[in-house]
Amino acid sequence: MLRFSQKFWHAARIGEVLDGNVSSINLACSHLKCHRKCEYSTETDARKTCLYDFHVENHGKVVNFAGWLLPVQYKDAIAVSHQHTRTSASLFDVGHMLQTRVWGKDAGEFLESLTTADLKNLKSGGASLTIFTNDNGGILDDLIITKDGQDRYFVVSNAGRRKEDMELLNQRLDEFVKRGKKIQLEYLDPLDQGLLALQGPMAAKVLQTLVKIDLTKLFFMNSVETQIASCNVRITRCGYTGEDGFEISVRGKDARSLAGMILQADEVKLAGLGPRDSLRLEAGLCLYGHDINEDTTPIEAGLAWLVAKRRRAEGNFTGAERILTQIKVGVMKKRVGLMLGQGPPARENAPILTLEGERVGVITSGGPSPTLGKPIAMGYVPPDLAQNGGGVLVEVRGKTYKATLTKMPFVKANYFTGK
Repeated sequence: MLRFSQKFWHAARIGEVLDGNVSSINLACSHLKCHRKCEYSTETDARKTCLYDFHVENHGKVVNFAGWLLPVQYKDAIAVSHQHTRTSASLFDVGHMLQTRVWGKDAGEFLESLTTADLKNLKSGGASLTIFTNDNGGILDDLIITKDGQDRYFVVSNAGRRKEDMELLNQRLDEFVKRGKKIQLEYLDPLDQGLLALQGPMAAKVLQTLVKIDLTKLFFMNSVETQIASCNVRITRCGYTGEDGFEISVRGKDARSLAGMILQADEVKLAGLGPRDSLRLEAGLCLYGHDINEDTTPIEAGLAWLVAKRRRAEGNFTGAERILTQIKVGVMKKRVGLMLGQGPPARENAPILTLEGERVGVITSGGPSPTLGKPIAMGYVPPDLAQNGGGVLVEVRGKTYKATLTKMPFVKANYFTGK
């Protein structure tokens, strides 16, 4: 899912430092008020995950990312780290994300009242990507809900929407409690509970040496609670890269030792925010605050599959009227993938034009693709122009460049589904 916030990207786009050289990194970080050549930030209001000291000791170039001190990269250039994830395995700290436990007799009804997910038919151990929606069908956040058992759920949502998500959950909780419903919430503190993402084709091989469970029976979007050494962990087979991989929730006091155990494998290297973003772009995954937001519906974003069949039939989710109407009659804009040829990458807010020069849309995410060796982007255009293979122009620094509308993901996904 994953999962970045608007604030950092308005300050400095990771794509601008894909070459990973020091001057580019420092240029980006100057916008972020980073100091000491970006080894760490001295922003007093920024929060730390339980692995902050670990990143500094391993020479991570730490930046203030949406109020969190996280590494943008390590010693390898971002493109090198990106390719290592595609061919081997990388370990990311995603402990800034909001982890929430929800339980009680009415917990399923509570979560369904806020999302488009079908939790009634979700099997225990199953996880569902879903969205919070507003009255107009706009997306308030994207999140993953795991069903731990009868009336027990585990929710992971975006760090950049932490305040808004907590307010949304708390307000709905108050409404349910007033109606005599039984729900309890627990927000896990990032210093008390870490979250690691092990991603790449060698991820399962590496993790299997550390666990007793058979990972060949843990499929994509399924979760299990188990142990690694003496550490209690939650392992969910998912990620934000398009590769096979796992997100591992672990107590903060155990996160450092767990990271160390994983990094003992020759196949694994530490990775930061830079490759995480270029990987998710190649995978055609949305970045909240950019590709999706409160003014974008799941139908416009090409995420109609997030609106579960039963929920469509019942029509009882927030924003259902607009979303169900769009499913029937269509939309005015549609998210598309764009492949550019020679020339610079098209960044966020770059105009999309017809071949005749009429402005018809805008880029929402874009940058170089280390895997494909050319720039790629996502954006929105009218549906009559959203045909794969069609040609458009994108405007970059006052000049126009040809682009081709392309099916996403840009790079084939390698999720482990057991098929």
